[in-house]
Amino acid sequence: MAEVQLKNIKKIYPHAPGEAKKKKKAEAGEEKKVNLQITDEGVVAVQAFNLDIADKEFIVLVGPSGCGKSTTLRMVAGLEEISDGELYIDGKLMNDVAPKDRDIAMVFQSYALYPHMTVRENMEFPLKLRKMPASEIKQRVDHAAETLGITQYLDRKPKALSGGQRQRVAIGRAIVREPKVLLMDEPLSNLDAKLRNQMRAEIIKLRQQINTTFIYVTHDQVEAMTLGDRIVIMRDGYIQQIGTPQEVFNHPKNLFVAGFIGTPQMNFFGGSKLTRDGDKYAVEVLGQKIALTDEQSAALAAKGVQSKEVIVGARPVHVTLGDAGIDATVDVSEMMGSELHLHMSAGGQDIVAVVPTTELEGKTVTNGSKVKFTFPAKLLHLFDKDTEENLL
Repeated sequence: MAEVQLKNIKKIYPHAPGEAKKKKKAEAGEEKKVNLQITDEGVVAVQAFNLDIADKEFIVLVGPSGCGKSTTLRMVAGLEEISDGELYIDGKLMNDVAPKDRDIAMVFQSYALYPHMTVRENMEFPLKLRKMPASEIKQRVDHAAETLGITQYLDRKPKALSGGQRQRVAIGRAIVREPKVLLMDEPLSNLDAKLRNQMRAEIIKLRQQINTTFIYVTHDQVEAMTLGDRIVIMRDGYIQQIGTPQEVFNHPKNLFVAGFIGTPQMNFFGGSKLTRDGDKYAVEVLGQKIALTDEQSAALAAKGVQSKEVIVGARPVHVTLGDAGIDATVDVSEMMGSELHLHMSAGGQDIVAVVPTTELEGKTVTNGSKVKFTFPAKLLHLFDKDTEENLL
């Protein structure tokens, strides 16, 4: 339905009266506690945000609380003024266009349903404001209700519905408008884990049935990985990386992205040494020397990387137990059904390994067990100690 372009978007919240003076008096140590940049103009919530969203693409903005993702979404919706930059929807500049004229719909975290109206009345409301014919309103509401599986609830009030059913109604009220862009701000965060899984599947099915562009905000990286065509990872108002779920998982751009994407979190080994011998590279982790692959060595040589201290990253699923490797002690063993999560300590560092139970047949690994572990060189990530950028 629509392409969305955000060009060098910036959002600054001005200081309250007298706040600028307080800022100048504040000590440098206190300023460092604030993640967002503070300038004389105010607090910079979003900085240099550039993104081209294709027609019918599903984009997910993800990051920790306070990173600017919801603010960005609200600027697209017109609920927040854009301090600098340009927003285009379907090729038209939208900076000064009223929210009601942008042809967008938004699903909020809190559902925002009218408690005195039935489900049908809630879904009809935006169409009645447009003064649509009654027959078309009924047709659209019935179709949306059938798509979302809430036909039997059309005559109920929101208070008689569960959280998941209310969220379906909120989504239904948005899609009956057939908007060019559908914005969703953490719509599943109020649901329990099982219901979140079900609703994720519902949203994936819904996406296949309606022709619209989705912009979805979440702090849950599992939602981001399962829903998005592309993921935009944000931190402190800046974009850290844009890519497909597979790209950001396999090739994180920096240390932050590597630690944020993936459950359990990637293991990091600080103080590791990268050594270069001609065109060959090796890395020493906790006393074990691991020769890098020809492909990795070629990539490092092309960048002119010399011997240096690095941070090595290894995902828990890539840590393997064996008869040789780095000595470790199992601190906590968590049985997760088909796999075992082992929290281990080695060389003063904590390591998490995810081991399929099929690989442990005949072996018992409990708290206090002594094990050896290693990881395949081709699956390691190397980060510059100073810039925290991925070297590979």
